Amino acid sequence: MMKGSFMKTEALTNKQKFQKAPYLLLLPSFVLIAGLLFFPMARIFYYSLQNYDISAPFYDSFAGFDNFKRIFTEDKLFIPSLINSFKWIVSQVFFQLVFGLGIALLLNKKFKFRGLTRGFVFVPWAISGVLTSVMWSMMYNEHMGVFNDILMKIGIIHEPMAFLSSTTSAFIAVVIAELWRGIPFFAVTLLASLQSIPEELYEAGAMDGSNRLTDLIYITLPQLKKTIVLTTLLRTVWEFNNVDLLYNLTNGGPANSTMTYSMYIVKTAVNGSDFGYGSALTVVAFIILTLIALAYLKLSKFEEA
Repeated sequence: MMKGSFMKTEALTNKQKFQKAPYLLLLPSFVLIAGLLFFPMARIFYYSLQNYDISAPFYDSFAGFDNFKRIFTEDKLFIPSLINSFKWIVSQVFFQLVFGLGIALLLNKKFKFRGLTRGFVFVPWAISGVLTSVMWSMMYNEHMGVFNDILMKIGIIHEPMAFLSSTTSAFIAVVIAELWRGIPFFAVTLLASLQSIPEELYEAGAMDGSNRLTDLIYITLPQLKKTIVLTTLLRTVWEFNNVDLLYNLTNGGPANSTMTYSMYIVKTAVNGSDFGYGSALTVVAFIILTLIALAYLKLSKFEEA
């Protein structure tokens, strides 16, 4: 009896140890996430309540909610930068989704060298933002850019244009450059989802007299809903925080015409060394993105899907 009881106790102890094992294995990941994500976030919230300017440390002090009050009552670039961010996000996410879906539908067809073509489509997404900025700045160049050369040859313009230096063309120019980089993300993710749609659905539709347009509306898009919601939400967050391409192409100019909210944070905190006010702007951005994400998921009824 004692031996049996001892074996049961030992088995129970081993079971308890086994249950703890997954948490012990996950502990390094939790520590890493806390160190690289939650700790910096906590620091941002802390500095948002401080007067913290590394160029004038003698003025550093506790500010309370003064930084936030200044944002909503005194900051003349707060609303314009938000409007630019809204235009940037809408133009990027909408056109990237539309063109990405079109490319995904084409790549889902069977044709020669399909695998190689898929690889080339993904290339812009694999190129770094800095390299993309250099490439497009050279193409937009007023003196040696390929766009000026093409437009002059076909007669659309009669003299070279400084696309990135004009308030009328700078925003459109950076939108096009980012579209080139962002479309492959939607193309690849939507292509993966297209390949998971059962072929039987299209066969059933064909028996009912369906055509390509009705297949797209009633079969393809409903089957892609989950992927579309997730990818557009992710891309909205990424584009809201997009800085590298804008920073290298226009630096927010000319005349703040490409000054998005994230670009404004960078110029305030990094270039202006005002980390207290920059942190407050970041907290506001965090709240805005959280509300957008919750509202978007609610409106798309993603939780029901």
